[in-house]
Amino acid sequence: MGTNREKMINGEPYLPADPELDADRRRGWREMARFNAHDPEDLDGMYGILKGFVAEIGENSTFMQRLQIEYGYNTRIGANSFMNYDGIILDCGPVTIGDHVMMGPRVQLLTALHPVEDHDARIEGWETTAPIVIGDKVWFGGGVIVCPGVTIGNNTVVGAGSVVTRDLPAHVLAVGNPARVVRKI
Repeated sequence: MGTNREKMINGEPYLPADPELDADRRRGWREMARFNAHDPEDLDGMYGILKGFVAEIGENSTFMQRLQIEYGYNTRIGANSFMNYDGIILDCGPVTIGDHVMMGPRVQLLTALHPVEDHDARIEGWETTAPIVIGDKVWFGGGVIVCPGVTIGNNTVVGAGSVVTRDLPAHVLAVGNPARVVRKI
């Protein structure tokens, strides 16, 4: 059967109203409060906080304040990546960010799924997750939202304000809501 944490990570139905997950979220709140209150000129100190919180972070990656990461242990960040102000990573499911990824302000990476047709299950609080995988050298304009279960190929650019609801191949420009490929790059 597994714990709710194991079910969450594996994308199986789980209840987030769980003492173990509640403790994990509270740890996340504390770490993010510490990160967001840190001296913004001390990028090494901010990197150190993230290194102790997320599962993996490559060298020279910079994430700006006001950052919100829910659990931390499901987030892997490559080297030389950047997230501008007000980034959100809801990592109840795995989030993998490649090397040299550039994300504008208010980018959201969201892995949580809620029942759509089963209204009772939604009211009871059941959730599932689907991983997000972002390849190397991807660029997101400001306000991009990446939905659960999406993989984005290497060297892809996603225009500002786009909502990515399905996989995007490598070497394309995608824009809109939902994001659509407009050309190869």
